[in-house]
Order: sequence, then structure tokens, then C-alpha cells
Amino acid sequence: MIDFLITLATIVAGLGVFGAVLAGLYGLASFLPRTWRERAHIGVFIGPALILLFVGLLIPAARTMYMSVHSDDRTTRHFVGLKHYGEIFSGAGDRLVVINNLTWVVVGTLGTTLFSLTVARFADGIKGEKVAKSLMFIPTAVSLAGAGIIWRFVYAAPPFKVGLLNQVTKAVPGLPANMGGNGDQNWVLERGLGGITPPDNAPGFNTFLLIIIFIWASAGFSTVVLSAAIKGVPESLIEAAKVDGATNRQVFYKVTLPYIRSTIVTVMTLSTIAALKAFDIVEAVTGGNFGTSLLATEYLTTTYLEQREGLGAALACLILLLVIPVVVINRRSQRRAEELMGA
Repeated sequence: MIDFLITLATIVAGLGVFGAVLAGLYGLASFLPRTWRERAHIGVFIGPALILLFVGLLIPAARTMYMSVHSDDRTTRHFVGLKHYGEIFSGAGDRLVVINNLTWVVVGTLGTTLFSLTVARFADGIKGEKVAKSLMFIPTAVSLAGAGIIWRFVYAAPPFKVGLLNQVTKAVPGLPANMGGNGDQNWVLERGLGGITPPDNAPGFNTFLLIIIFIWASAGFSTVVLSAAIKGVPESLIEAAKVDGATNRQVFYKVTLPYIRSTIVTVMTLSTIAALKAFDIVEAVTGGNFGTSLLATEYLTTTYLEQREGLGAALACLILLLVIPVVVINRRSQRRAEELMGA
């Protein structure tokens, strides 16, 4: 208890000192000439954020890039160029990790966006809309690690107590045993299903089961965002389309979707970035085993368990390289939307 109080007092004292320093700098800036005063006040508040950004993001990112082109040996670290990147794409295991991540990006992003858009459309204006959307949002309040633990009970199989999915498949008449008909299918431990085993360089069925957890945990937030965008479509556009004889379905596809395109791109961007750096669900359910490993889980294993910092840094840089085009596309979409709004 004493240690806790000491820690709490240290945090409070640190925040107090930080606030006092900011207040002092703000006061000193007030004595500057008027032409410099406003810039100085802005600098007082932006400065700490820029320092934290530089120390906490830019320097580690530069160090990671440096290590990705150097050897793993800490004592005799030397330049190896793109050797680690070549190892990622040449080894069957590492190549599967990249393919798994791309599968998460494609299936996870499209699944989250389509499911959220469907719910947002059909829940709009119905009786009990607020209740339905609140229920959809509940999984978002659960951490991804917590979502993984919850779904471990759904996918549970012998020797543990059989989970919900096995109970459902067991109740289906005539379902083959290798598809869960006996209620003892090891869903997340086996890459194949129904006697079909995918190639070593292709994602297994258990990977798609993990993506379902991702969609379940992400759809709530996306639904709220898309629903707000749909409600923001000007009523005049909808009425004009209906006057021209358009049905509700045609209004949605010809008017609503084009109008909220930038919002859809934003939702897809957020889902893509989340899928690229996915770690919690995989670590909580399979630990990256059974052919389900992703770039983030492989980075943890490679860097801290195998002590291969160079290869681990290359995996981290690969995540960054994959994120950059997504951010660029999102920014272009936002700029296009701003131009249309200003037109």
C-alpha cells in the first residue's frame, strides 16, 4: 500500500511540475511583443507534443529502420542490406505470416465494412434503432484480447469443455464428423476443415475464424460512424431522387453511397491499419501457433524469444511500409471530399 501511495504521489508531483513549467513558459511568453506573443503561446502547448512525438516515435522508428538492415549480432553488428527482407519472403513460414496478414486486411476490412454498412442501412429509422446500435457497439467496449478470450469459449474443444460452436455443429443432422458433426472439432488448432487442408503457404480455416472475432469486435464502431454519415445525407437529395422515380434501393446505391464515400474509405482505412497490426486476438486465442501467426506476433517471437533483432526490425518496418499507402489513399479521399463540399 505504501509503494502504491508513493507511486501515486510521484505521478501527481510530476504532473504538477509539468503544469507549473507550462504555466511559467506561458507567462513569460506574455511579455513578448504582440507579433511574437501568439506564436509563443502556440509553441508552449505544441512544443511538448512535438518533443514526445520526436522522442517516442521518430527516434524509435529511425532506430528500427537502421536495425532492419544490420545483422542480428549485437556485438558485431554490421550492414547486411535487404537480407532480412529477403528472408521474410523466401522462407515458407515467414511468407505465410505475410499472406496471413494480407488475408486479415482483405477479409477483415471488407467483412467489417460490408457488415457495418448493412446494419447501418437497415437499422436506420426502424423501431428500436438506438437499442440495436447500442447492442452492436458493446463488443467495441471490450479489448481485443478480451474478445479473443471470449471467443476461446465459443471455439473450445476437447479435452476442454466443448464450446458453443461445437454444440451448434453437433446439433446439425447429417453433418460430417470432420466438420464438427461429432461436436469435438478442434476449430483453432487445425488449419483444415472437411478433409481439405490448405497448402503450407495459404491461410488455414482457423485464420478465418480469428478474423470473425476481429469483425465482431470492430463492427460496432464502424456501424456508428457509417450510420452518422447516412443520417448526414441531405434530405433534399433523397427527395429529388424519389421525385424522379427512384426506389429506396436505388436511392441508397445512387445517392447515399456516393455521398458517404469518404466516410467509407475512412472506415476501411482504420480497419486496414487495425488488421495490419493485429496482435491481441491471435495472441489470446492461439499464441500465433497452428499457422495463424501475423507480422506483429512474429515480431514478438523473433525479437524477444529468438533474439533476432535485425529480422524483427524488418518485420516491424514491413508493417510500416504496408500502412503508408493506406494512409495516402485515405488522405486523397478526404481531400476529394473537401473539394466537393467546397464546390
